Amino acid sequence: MIEVAASLGRRMLDALRDLAPIVAVIAFFQIVVLRQPFPDLAGVVVGLACVVAGLALFVEGLEGGLFPLGEAIAHAFARKGSATALLAFAFCLGFGATVAEPALIAVAGEAGKVAADAGFIADTDAARANYALELRMVVAVSVGAAIVLGVLRILKGWPIHRLIIGGYMLVTAMTLFAPEEIIGVAYDSGGVTTSTITVPLVTALGVGLASSIKGRNPMLDGFGLIAFACLAPIIFVLAYGLVT
Repeated sequence: MIEVAASLGRRMLDALRDLAPIVAVIAFFQIVVLRQPFPDLAGVVVGLACVVAGLALFVEGLEGGLFPLGEAIAHAFARKGSATALLAFAFCLGFGATVAEPALIAVAGEAGKVAADAGFIADTDAARANYALELRMVVAVSVGAAIVLGVLRILKGWPIHRLIIGGYMLVTAMTLFAPEEIIGVAYDSGGVTTSTITVPLVTALGVGLASSIKGRNPMLDGFGLIAFACLAPIIFVLAYGLVT
């Protein structure tokens, strides 16, 4: 218990240190540039304390739970020796984590509202909800496919830079032909998939898998899955815009 409390204390100090530059910038512009008092100083202080505590608990949970869990699963699949089961798990992990991603839910909902306001879809609750759901499913499938590709890269030893460069060349080409209204959504979809849920699990899977395979370097081969998870949604959403 004492060790846990000490660890959380260190996490809170680290979170406070990391937030200090942001707080300093906001305070400088509010007080020096705008020359206005904070509208609710007590609320700001309470909110900042909640953020510090939340970040500390989140990082502690990652290192104490999600990272070891992901690495243990990767080790287990490597010992099992079934590539099919591993790839199936990789797809399900990417799909499930992305569907549950809060940032994607928020962006998809906002995209549905904007699409309705612009007249691209009917301005009804059902149409907006359906558009948001379709967008989430497209992005989730794309991340699942991206994690499968990333796992194959680790298994086969493919160079990551060639895959990434080729992927962005494809994105550039597709951008020239995709409807203008979907381009911004597609590029934002690549960013919102790499947030609080997806990143820890996917990173742990890659590092654990590379650590379990003879001849693979966890530093060189274990990372890079997140890059695929950022790239694939752009391609899939652009393709979604081209076919709908």
